[in-house]
Amino acid sequence: MNEMSPRRRFADAAREERPDLALLCLLMGMVADDGLDEAGIDEAQIELDRLAGEVPFAPGGPAAWADALARVLGERYGFRGSAADYRRLDSSLLHQVLRRRRGLPILLSLVWMEVARRAGAPVYGVALPGHFVVGFGDPYGDHVLADPFDGGRRLSGQDAALLVSGVTGAPPEPSVLGPADPLDIMLRILNNVRAWAAARPERTDVQLWAVELALLLPSHPARLRYERAQLLVERGDFLTGARELEEYAEVVAVMEPEAAEAVRRQARAARARLN
Repeated sequence: MNEMSPRRRFADAAREERPDLALLCLLMGMVADDGLDEAGIDEAQIELDRLAGEVPFAPGGPAAWADALARVLGERYGFRGSAADYRRLDSSLLHQVLRRRRGLPILLSLVWMEVARRAGAPVYGVALPGHFVVGFGDPYGDHVLADPFDGGRRLSGQDAALLVSGVTGAPPEPSVLGPADPLDIMLRILNNVRAWAAARPERTDVQLWAVELALLLPSHPARLRYERAQLLVERGDFLTGARELEEYAEVVAVMEPEAAEAVRRQARAARARLN
């Protein structure tokens, strides 16, 4: 049994030369769900292996791989998403997505990627703005895109452009269609959790652990430190929150002195709540 805390293991796994995205998501699940233990992580990994075993061996080119994954995951096992999944925290937790066969586009794409990788497919994640999908083949040559949220439906170039323009109002930049970095994917998953919790003022506990895990990634937005400090104050830890606000003010003071002074005022107000 691994006696390190899930957070420590998460930080270590994020610094591996080749981060294991499935493991990172399952460790996030341990932080989110007290019911997920080491045996549960093993069961999730075994389920990914089992699903991979049902994919035909070397079915052909990129389109054949995409179709094979769609038949197994989308048709046979019913992995897909709906608008209701955006309202559920467990739509962002890999072990729950494997159990429910429902989730957000990025988590369903993760299932597709992990199963396909285990089956030997040339697969990668594609971080379209607002809608994550997967690619099969050579991202800079012969490839196809598929949408796991829609059961693995293959996407034409026009389909992908419409998805992007629906969010940004502009056609996609070529770089958007390239392979997404595993740690960028992990940060995007945590951002989804933060957004879910931010819309629910009673779930600052979820927002806090999501911010704290994001801060354990080797690269993260500095402003997350400010968000964590604000959450600590909101949750009644005035002293720690004030100290972290002051530390953040020092970071931004050189580039944004007025913003730094505003943060210092927030720190003073937090300390005053102790009196």
